[in-house]
Amino acid sequence: MHGKVAVITGASSGIGRATALLFAQRGSSVVAVGRNEAELGRLRDDARDAPGSVKTHLADVTETSQIDRLVSDTVDNLGQIDVLVNAAGTIRNGSIESTTLDEWDKMLSINLRSIFYIMQKFAPHLEMSRGSIINVSSVTGLRAFPNVLAYCVSKAGLDQLTRCVALELAPKGVRVNAVNPGVVVTNLHKRGGMGDEDYESFLEHSRSTHPLGRPGEPTEVAELIYFLASEKAGWITGATYSIDGGRAQTCAR
Repeated sequence: MHGKVAVITGASSGIGRATALLFAQRGSSVVAVGRNEAELGRLRDDARDAPGSVKTHLADVTETSQIDRLVSDTVDNLGQIDVLVNAAGTIRNGSIESTTLDEWDKMLSINLRSIFYIMQKFAPHLEMSRGSIINVSSVTGLRAFPNVLAYCVSKAGLDQLTRCVALELAPKGVRVNAVNPGVVVTNLHKRGGMGDEDYESFLEHSRSTHPLGRPGEPTEVAELIYFLASEKAGWITGATYSIDGGRAQTCAR
């Protein structure tokens, strides 16, 4: 992947940040997209000595005009786009009885609608480079869990979107895959409203719900994303890869 151009959304924290740093460390030119300017700046500083580079781009993925600008700025500045990683996302608790329509719309807007639009706008440039797309989905896209209704539906939709687009872009040489993590130690749940004490209890509970006995780390998911973007995965498309410590093999509890 040395010398390749990778655009990574959700890069100011969690899986997106770990992925951006890994790509830069292995020689890629990374466009790190996020909403937190301070965190993007820290990412850029952490990648300063990497063989590759990190160019930060402040944007809200739900704003179509900002995505249009992201595409044009990337092509104007770097000349090409080889990899697109859609790692931006959000989570919030809610059941069929408690989820408001506004909460439902927000979840699907961030986790699904935005990715549809981003892939649509990046597709022509990825076709020219015969590049690849990796979407960050979830174990909840593959399995049902209570009280995260809108999140589960958004990720299940993302998995199907991944498969459909993979078939449509395959004749043009573009591969499209998704990774489906279990619980990973990031700020995702805290940003979704979970307090510190509840989050620590949640992580402790994850030791029993994941057969390998622990939650995952962002760097572990980043390694799988990097593999799927590389030529070593050149015959893989339309896949939804579980990386969840065995979580998808268990009953909901």
